[in-house]
Amino acid sequence: MKLIIAIVNSDDAHAVLNAIAKAGFSATKLSTTGGFMRAGNTTLLIGIEEEKVDEVIALIGEHSSSRKQITAASPAGGIEGRLIAMPIEITVGGATVFVIDVDKFVKL
Repeated sequence: MKLIIAIVNSDDAHAVLNAIAKAGFSATKLSTTGGFMRAGNTTLLIGIEEEKVDEVIALIGEHSSSRKQITAASPAGGIEGRLIAMPIEITVGGATVFVIDVDKFVKL
C-alpha cells in the first residue's frame, strides 16, 4: 500500500479530482499555501495499491499543466510602497508528487 501526496495548483484541482474519481479512486483534498508566490495550492492524499501508483500519477500529470504567469515582484528589504514592483514571469501549475510506503491502511 502506498500514500500519494500530490500538490497541485488550485486552478487544476477540480480537473485532477474529477479524473481521479472517474478512474475509481478516492482522494482527500487539503487547501494549502506555498511556493514562490505563496499562492493557493491543493494537496491531495490518495491511499492506493502499489500496482496502481503509476496510473494515478499519470492522471495527475494529464490534468495539472505548467504555465507562465506575469506577476509583480515585491521589493526586497521590506520597503514595499516606496518602490514600484517590477513585473516578472514565473512558472505556475504542474504538480509535485510524493509516494510514501504505508504500514497500515484502515478504511472504517
